[in-house]
Amino acid sequence: MNPRFRVLLPNRRQMEFRASDLESLLPEGHRARVVWAYVERQDLKRFYAGIRAVEGGVGRAAIAPEILLSLWLYATLDGVGSAREVSRLTEAHDAYRWLCGGVQVNHHTLSDFRKDHGEALDELLSVSIASLMAAGVVKLKQVAQDGMRVRASAGAGSFRRKEKLEGYLEAARTEVARLKAELEADPARAERAREAARLRAAKEREARLAKALERLPEIEAIKKRQGKKPEEARASMTDAEATVMKMGDGGFRPAYNPQLASDADSLVIVGVDVATVGSDQGLMVPMVEQVMARCGQAPEAWLVDGGFVGHEQIEQASQHTVVYGPVPEPKDKTVDPHQAKATDSPAVGAWRERMGTDEAKEIYKKRAATAECVNAQSRNRGLQPFPVRGLAKVTCVVLLFALAHNLMRMADLAPQLLGIGTGTSSVPGIGL
Repeated sequence: MNPRFRVLLPNRRQMEFRASDLESLLPEGHRARVVWAYVERQDLKRFYAGIRAVEGGVGRAAIAPEILLSLWLYATLDGVGSAREVSRLTEAHDAYRWLCGGVQVNHHTLSDFRKDHGEALDELLSVSIASLMAAGVVKLKQVAQDGMRVRASAGAGSFRRKEKLEGYLEAARTEVARLKAELEADPARAERAREAARLRAAKEREARLAKALERLPEIEAIKKRQGKKPEEARASMTDAEATVMKMGDGGFRPAYNPQLASDADSLVIVGVDVATVGSDQGLMVPMVEQVMARCGQAPEAWLVDGGFVGHEQIEQASQHTVVYGPVPEPKDKTVDPHQAKATDSPAVGAWRERMGTDEAKEIYKKRAATAECVNAQSRNRGLQPFPVRGLAKVTCVVLLFALAHNLMRMADLAPQLLGIGTGTSSVPGIGL
């Protein structure tokens, strides 16, 4: 007979109570500590401006912006873009629990914080760039700009033409009026909360449809420039500012076109914008002007691919910087593309001749090594389909990606700005 062995098997359903502090959850040099070291050194007055609870006053205390900002920065680095998922992780993941420090955070608060502080996030990006410039990390010798089409949170079947949108809008207004009348007729009814929710949903649908109709003239103008019929213009009923664009795989889907400008030497993002058109034409000069405003100076050289180069754009950008971009191949193969034409302006002629030199070709090689690298890192951190709708919210998401990216570059190139190695931070080394 086989003996009956006595062994201890795991019982994973047994409840355990452990006494431990949050501080001991994370090792020294953990990425969450790096994020907190950055956030606690920032001036967050813009984030505090909307808080009404004050010492000696009434009302519930608000969650500190330091917690919400650090959660979003860490989540961005972690590839998490959903407010619900971040909220879940604050209870299930040690790093998020450490950042919260015992403060409970729900997904509504996280979502509102991300969408309500676009200007503050933009200002914080400018401050981070200024700090890196003062540390000698960002020198603006060459800046590379590139765009990447990112899927919008809108279905391909949500696009409708003007007649359909007008019909849907009229139906939505009728539904809102009906629900309002029912709610006002018997505000004390047992189902009033449910009716109020239905009314809110109907109002949101009405607002989305009205926004779609407002955007139609812009889309009609684009169709006209493309030689297509303006009446074929369609707008999305769920995200009016999303545009059907040709994606990297050759398919056409609703998307946005985030634009990033990065310093070639440090790979620090120095400019952020989000376009609602699929083409990069006309987007170079606005980015040059934005970088000048952020940094207080113009880059020595501006590197772009063929989608940006246009005579008017080159002429305007050349007033501030030296443009490096590929010259289109002429149809007549006997014509030298790098020879200035009689019809060229001085700036365009100089650009043609410059791109034919070996020096320009060497400088232009930095474009792909800079822009493509930064874009790839953003994709790897989860900049895939946007989890939000609307240009303002999408811009906030892209700003968070830029801030998170620059934070990692700061920890690598200027750790003293985070107190790393100076004895003033809980991060003694870089264990990223």
